[in-house]
Amino acid sequence: MVVGAGTMGAWTALVAERGGRSVALRDAFGAGHSRATSGDETRIIRASHGPDAFYTRWSRRAREAWQRLGAETGQELLLQAGCLWFARRPDGFEAASEATLRAEGVPVEHLAPDQARARWPQLDPTGLDFVLFEPEAGLLMARRAVRAVVDVFTARGGSFEVSSVEPGRSRAGRLEDVVAADGRRIAAGAFVFAAGPWLPRLFPDLVGDLIQVTKQDVLFFGPAAGDERFEPATMPCWVDYDAAFYGLPSVEGRGAKAAPDRYGRPFDPSTGDRVVDADSMALARRYLAGRFPALAGAPIVETRVCQYEATPDTHFVIDRHPAFENVWLVGGGSGHGFKHGPVIGEHVVGRLDGTVAAPDDDRFSITRLRVPRAGMRTGGDDAPPAAEAG
Repeated sequence: MVVGAGTMGAWTALVAERGGRSVALRDAFGAGHSRATSGDETRIIRASHGPDAFYTRWSRRAREAWQRLGAETGQELLLQAGCLWFARRPDGFEAASEATLRAEGVPVEHLAPDQARARWPQLDPTGLDFVLFEPEAGLLMARRAVRAVVDVFTARGGSFEVSSVEPGRSRAGRLEDVVAADGRRIAAGAFVFAAGPWLPRLFPDLVGDLIQVTKQDVLFFGPAAGDERFEPATMPCWVDYDAAFYGLPSVEGRGAKAAPDRYGRPFDPSTGDRVVDADSMALARRYLAGRFPALAGAPIVETRVCQYEATPDTHFVIDRHPAFENVWLVGGGSGHGFKHGPVIGEHVVGRLDGTVAAPDDDRFSITRLRVPRAGMRTGGDDAPPAAEAG
């Protein structure tokens, strides 16, 4: 039984089914729904993770898996638009990423600001030390991709149902079943809870303080009529790590995506209104005025409210429940988890089967002390805000 059909849960279910297991997948709202952290239309896929080669290797393996899934389903799931990293200093996250990428054999280009301006005239690189370009990075069609994973899973005989479930009866250190909202009890031999922002609710004593759920505003700006400079063919994804901003090109006419990557306020993923804050709109316009002037006055054509479920150190949670030998908790995507979905699924199933060990640094442990640090998303706030009482 896998609870949660976001990128982590859906891939876990598919990998387990491909490995010969009988798998039931459940999600309270469906695959790729608007409340999910794996919802929205697009997500960046990139290999830059500073000095941490672990995630660089994972992202490259995940990239291949997403490409294979696209070929298998006949859908365009990954657009190789590339990704620009705006380095404001010579010795920051971008420089560390460049060293890691070169050591791992990942294509990367180091560009002076004037070189970047000549290549992408819509970009104003004023104030940057250099620009790092990952040509094999790009974007994933997030909602479409998650649904594609679930479609392949069900086509292979996996069971998927839109249903809200909670942990049920336990005996002798094992969970025996989950309970659906309508009272049905569903038994399984092993359970993986990959419930995204709902994981702290399902296991409040264990992960209620480990994973904080915050509101994240995303805005889409409409270029002028006939302006193709912000299409994927002419504009890469981009990340301004130190400024805590990121963006993606305009895909399928939906507008160029830009978002402040600071942690928002604590957010209820079930009942929270998904309306962006005026402050986020003002921040985005101010940022675009300096870096992409042609978009500064462009209309906001769409908005999204997503959420992060973040751990203090931005490492994921992938660990066995300390009280139940047959229960695994998977989550804490921390704003960089979507792209890793295929490899997370492989890792979870490998841990279940006993064929894969935990990382040497135990980074995914539930019980180890997590020290706040600048994360894999951006160099903004070091940790999410504490949950508000009530």
